[in-house]
Amino acid sequence: MSSYKEKKVISIGITSELTGLSERQIRYYEERKLVFPERSKGGTRKYSFHDVERLVEIANKIEDGMQTFEIRREEMKQADIREKMLRGQLNAAFRMRK
Repeated sequence: MSSYKEKKVISIGITSELTGLSERQIRYYEERKLVFPERSKGGTRKYSFHDVERLVEIANKIEDGMQTFEIRREEMKQADIREKMLRGQLNAAFRMRK
């Protein structure tokens, strides 16, 4: 069962109010592959509380002078590190079973 923070139920208008970002800024961050809303059958974007937190983090980094490509690159590095750590843990666990 997923956490309430992960459920994509918040409209772009409410997301805009919660983050202080314009709807256009939010769409731009989606275009730059920094946030990934779901779409309803009618095409309406739906965000989660996690997405709202993420958008605030992005806005803070932009305000601090980072570019969107730098934010994306930083995230990719972190994801790569997490993947390597997980792979190492799995390898260690399988070695211990032998």
